[in-house]
Amino acid sequence: MNSDSFPDIRALVPHEGEMVFLDRVVTAGTSTLCAEVTIGQHSVFFDAAGAEPGVGSWVGIEYMAQAIAAHAGFLARLRGDAVRVGFLLGARRYTANVPLFALGSVLHVHVQHVLQGENGLGAFDCRIDDGATAATLASATITVFQPDNVNEFLQRSF
Repeated sequence: MNSDSFPDIRALVPHEGEMVFLDRVVTAGTSTLCAEVTIGQHSVFFDAAGAEPGVGSWVGIEYMAQAIAAHAGFLARLRGDAVRVGFLLGARRYTANVPLFALGSVLHVHVQHVLQGENGLGAFDCRIDDGATAATLASATITVFQPDNVNEFLQRSF
């Protein structure tokens, strides 16, 4: 599917307002998704005061998590289900090859679903590429959890 076929990113993730960090879905399938984000002065965590203006590469974890959420939302919409909340449990081996994502950079955030348990636990291999050169800027394996009933899970957990 091309990017014109996808709903607005805000319809796929359980985030609102400026907490939606991604701009759009570029491609998606049953086990993969690629989202795009352009680094601008409007970007959350943008730092104009540093030696080079941009967003610290540590924010890449959230870009990856939101791409995973968009993938879950994409699959939910295919099934005719509502978009549900999930939880980022952790990252394994987050590697950033750059200290920051520079102003004007167009990033492609790729996620591939590699493991899914019946209990709602899942794992995704993720990477962030420079949209212009396809060079890998960051990578990680992200573990997530999506309970069947979020409210019930939260009430039992606290």
